[in-house]
Amino acid sequence: MFEGFELENVDTGEVTLRVRHGGSGPPLVLLHGHPRTHTTWYDVAPRLADAFTVVCPDLPGYGQSSKPETTEDHSAHSKRAMARHIVALMRHLGHERFAVAGHDRGSYVAHRLAMDHPEAVTRLVVLDGVPIGEALARADADFAREWWHWFFFGQLAKPAERVINADPDAWYGGDPEAMGAENHADFLRAIHDPETVHGMLEDYRAGLGPDREADDADKAAGRKLGCPLLMLWSSRDDMADLYGDPTAVWREWADDVRGFAIESGHHMAEDNPADLAAALREFLVQGS
Repeated sequence: MFEGFELENVDTGEVTLRVRHGGSGPPLVLLHGHPRTHTTWYDVAPRLADAFTVVCPDLPGYGQSSKPETTEDHSAHSKRAMARHIVALMRHLGHERFAVAGHDRGSYVAHRLAMDHPEAVTRLVVLDGVPIGEALARADADFAREWWHWFFFGQLAKPAERVINADPDAWYGGDPEAMGAENHADFLRAIHDPETVHGMLEDYRAGLGPDREADDADKAAGRKLGCPLLMLWSSRDDMADLYGDPTAVWREWADDVRGFAIESGHHMAEDNPADLAAALREFLVQGS
């Protein structure tokens, strides 16, 4: 995987992040979702390396990145904290300004990056996500049926770690043929590590607490994203079912919004890397 990319562990001062980076050109950071690691980008990053310096970290709490100490308010796993760590990573690698694309849980980190660090983010790509505050404000019976895991992961009365760790393969699934053998092996290492499972669930607990509060505060204050935004969603997932045109949600948060569906299931980087890479290239080249 990632031929020509360098793999290293970077100490940002607060956390240590496992990261692959390579290519040449304007910097682009790719942020994975749950329950993946950075290796989900294995067939996307090399397709972009001729035009961009591509940086693919494991998010804090995920994969082989360090696991922040759990706090009572879950703020150590908040998207604000994760965004701060990504900015520190990119500065360590010599990038003061960069584009960011995030999928699933990584999309929430990408959104928070652009909100909290507008001086650093040139362009934002959101894959299969709307702001956490918007998702929760619009939650209805359909959302509860499809996204019930948000609330199972987020509650503490009967922590989900015990259920998941009893049989992580049954819980998470994963097909090596569909995912790619090396990506699948990295995924298996992650889901079989109880500390990683805990870190991933803390991400969801932060989502119901400090992440929602941050989004709600921004909306109440009328703050908007200052950079262009591309929203892509999986044609065989449920974003359109839940939100109709998902870009309409983002138009409440940014003035420059465009988007369309990618023919894929939820994990579009693995299902349709060619079309995803082409869409990223077209949007990002405009701002390079």
